[in-house]
Amino acid sequence: MIDFQNIIEGIHKELKDEMNRGLVASYIPELSNIDAQNFGIHVKHMNGKSYAIGQWNVPFSIQSISKALSLALALPIYKESIWERVDVEPSGNPFNHLTLLELENGIPRNPFINAGAIAIADMLVSHFDNPKQAFLEYVRDLANDQSITFNYDVARSERQTGFGNFAAANLLKSFHNLENDVDEVLDLYFHQCSIEMTCEQLSNAFFMFANHGKCLQQKQHLTQSQAKRINAIMLTCGFYDEAGEFAFEVGLPGKSGVGGGIIALLPNHFTITIWSPGLNEKGNSLLGMKALEQFTTKTKLSIF
Repeated sequence: MIDFQNIIEGIHKELKDEMNRGLVASYIPELSNIDAQNFGIHVKHMNGKSYAIGQWNVPFSIQSISKALSLALALPIYKESIWERVDVEPSGNPFNHLTLLELENGIPRNPFINAGAIAIADMLVSHFDNPKQAFLEYVRDLANDQSITFNYDVARSERQTGFGNFAAANLLKSFHNLENDVDEVLDLYFHQCSIEMTCEQLSNAFFMFANHGKCLQQKQHLTQSQAKRINAIMLTCGFYDEAGEFAFEVGLPGKSGVGGGIIALLPNHFTITIWSPGLNEKGNSLLGMKALEQFTTKTKLSIF
């Protein structure tokens, strides 16, 4: 039996005093106030046991991690037709680049770049009368925690500085790949990114991806096939233009966000969330990437 607690304590002890922790995201002003010394790890095993160390219970802005959850909400509604509007290929470009969107006639390369997530948000706006509330209730349901909520200051900060996202949404609109009003779609997008969760809440919310579509309460949110497909996209596209490096070093499906969080999982085994706000040059948590590489090396648990 693997001693998960001892392993994550060892990783935390080795990395917590690192001088080079990366840079906290500053292009969203509200995120620049976060203390770079925060470092938390939480593991949720399929047997129900949890293991944690550091600031695992401090809420942080999940940012792009939300894109996996919005995709999971939209996929059972739109089924295969979703892939007519969003592709599943790695972009090879930073998450906010627009060049491929124009070259490929308004079809975002995957659901985890900004343009792809905005297209998914548009689908949710079309389907739900109150898409923000529907998305929040979905996340609360997955994590079995009604305390999860938006950080309205972060959402406002994103709107005030989100010129690139407005450009992406308008470009999608020009190619007829956005059905709703740009402001309404981006309102959902900015709010979903602003949701605050702890490492524990994220590990619990992503439990369904490791459990063939069933959440902690054993409610079937996704079919096995849908869960498999989202896991595949997380492996190939979940880390901006560093997805290949993450697969190479860590070997797990996962998703990162510029709030410094990383969620990763091994189907039938565990979910693991790491939060360290300092980012590397690709926009992924610097310590988080190191910690996950150590975790899969020490446990010998990866998909490869």
